Amino acid sequence: MKVAFVGSCVKACVTRVRSSCAASALLVCHASSVTPAPLTLQQAWALAERANPTLQVTKANVAAAQGELSQTHTLLFNNPQITVDGAKRDISSIGAVGADNQANISNLEGSIGLSQTFELAGQQGKRRSAAEQSLSATQQTIEAIRRQIRAEVEQRFVQVLRLQQRVRDQKQALELIEKALAVTRKRITAGEASRLDGNLAKVEAERARNQVALLKEQLIVARAILARLLQLPQGSVPEARGSLEPAPTTYTLGILLQGAAHSPAVRALDFRESAAQSRLDLEHALGYPDLTVVLSYGNEVEFDSDAKITTLSLSLPLPLFNRNQSGIGRAIAELTQAQIEKQVAQRNTGARVRALWQQLVSLRARVERLKSLVLPRLNENQRLSTTAYREGEIGISQLLLVARQVLDARRDLLDARTELRLTQTALEAAAGWPSLQASQ
Repeated sequence: MKVAFVGSCVKACVTRVRSSCAASALLVCHASSVTPAPLTLQQAWALAERANPTLQVTKANVAAAQGELSQTHTLLFNNPQITVDGAKRDISSIGAVGADNQANISNLEGSIGLSQTFELAGQQGKRRSAAEQSLSATQQTIEAIRRQIRAEVEQRFVQVLRLQQRVRDQKQALELIEKALAVTRKRITAGEASRLDGNLAKVEAERARNQVALLKEQLIVARAILARLLQLPQGSVPEARGSLEPAPTTYTLGILLQGAAHSPAVRALDFRESAAQSRLDLEHALGYPDLTVVLSYGNEVEFDSDAKITTLSLSLPLPLFNRNQSGIGRAIAELTQAQIEKQVAQRNTGARVRALWQQLVSLRARVERLKSLVLPRLNENQRLSTTAYREGEIGISQLLLVARQVLDARRDLLDARTELRLTQTALEAAAGWPSLQASQ
């Protein structure tokens, strides 16, 4: 009886363990099957800014620029120096008895001094100006990098949206073709359609399935590129949520050109030029000599006297040979390079804004024509052809032709909308519009 009781208890325990394991496995499977929330463009921007290494490295440079600026606000650029001297002097003393009574006396002498070097050509102010301009250039560079990251992420995000819509449109076309194929099979069985009609429908359905598979493969690649920008594991990018329609705008070409002249990228180059000019002025000033002032106090012992001596000395090197020619040459080269980079950036930015504006105007007109003229008529043709095919007024070839035209028109409109959105994004990024603070 005891053995049977123990066996029943063990069996019950095993049953409980198995049931709990099964429940745990069910919960794990349910958790793994939960679809992640869709990803918005704002969330993608935030992820990219946190993960981008270039942006993080540039932000780290701010601390160096701030430290350089803080150093220029000190009272004096050169630190004072303290000197301490000590000496032991042995003095021979002759007694009153004569030379035979000569004695040696040891005395300690010492002095303490303070020296300070002063810049006489205003180097401190020029050094401060260069540091301020460098800090501003770094901050504007961070702003420009953020804009570049956002523009690139938006471009990849829009491509994902486009492919998701392409997949949906192709699936709708496949459903229509499969329904037509089912009707055609019934007609073939009833002797109302030929095998040729059935083969046409089968081939068209298989082509539609192949197109769906191809678009899904392209969508996988597009999501992988977006995941790399966001520093996410491959295959972990959820479905993108958003609209391909660009945001309404009120700016004109003139406003964009004015903004392009003051975009963060151009302003960063402007600050770099100013910093290079300040460093050139500093190198010229460093060619002038610095004044060194030394103040010392000490005692000097001679025989029976103990003298206290205070000394003030000034030293000024003669600029006969070293006039800081190498530093001035490097500063001139740096200034010239900064000026050239600024001129090229201003010229290229203006030309790019004008070209993108013309492309934007053309795309807006093309999208409007497709939306208002082409697509409504094709949708009506699809509705009429579907009804006519069900009633036997047209054959499968006419129905497939209309379906293909509708699918091609939707694809053209989708591509035009995508290109319009990408062009507007590139235009606003090139023109520096709007400011990131206003868009957040």
